[in-house]
Amino acid sequence: MKTSLWTRILELIAPRACAVCGKRLSITEHAVCSPCLLHLPRTTYQFTPYDNPMAQLFWGLAPVSQASALFFYEPHSELARLIYHLKYGNRPDIGEDLGRIMAEEMRIAGFLDSVDVLLPVPLSSKRLRQRGYNQSEMLCRGIREITNIPVETKVLIRKHFYQSQTHLMRHQRQTNVAEMFHLRDAAGLAGKHVLLVDDVCTTGATLIACINALNEIPRLRVSVLTLGFTKS
Repeated sequence: MKTSLWTRILELIAPRACAVCGKRLSITEHAVCSPCLLHLPRTTYQFTPYDNPMAQLFWGLAPVSQASALFFYEPHSELARLIYHLKYGNRPDIGEDLGRIMAEEMRIAGFLDSVDVLLPVPLSSKRLRQRGYNQSEMLCRGIREITNIPVETKVLIRKHFYQSQTHLMRHQRQTNVAEMFHLRDAAGLAGKHVLLVDDVCTTGATLIACINALNEIPRLRVSVLTLGFTKS
């Protein structure tokens, strides 16, 4: 992609900084510089999408065709810093940039080959108003830019919001999100393969709650993709 003269001028006037290390980004870089991106720890789960530690979270609890995350997630890590800026720093561009990276690395393994629709895990209306955007939808937009897979944001709604999942135990997370998600408009999804997209998977409770709501759609296949996965 060619860079316009106006873009080059803007880079000189107001240079952009890497969201991880703070160093100046090159014209071809977006939210994260190449060295920081290279340093983030990959899971490589996309090469074993039916049997990996993330996929195993759903065994016996929710029917999942494939499951993968791009990076391993740990608190206070570089990835945690990125996600914090994405969610709380008014940086939707980080989500789109990381979504493009997710798409590029997932499609090498064929993980996205049969996916018909991208489905971001929804936020509650209150949280959406506070943040101004859904970080999972930003990831989906980045994936769509590379793959042309459509993004559907009207299928699921998050009916209510109890509390953040961050400091809850596994059983508490499952209770916190039980029956939280409901179908609103699932016309045309029967028999499709949808990819649920979220920022981080820890216990899988939120994703399982989404899948349970989606189970009402006939012959639907569901796969799961997140930016980060928390190792137990």
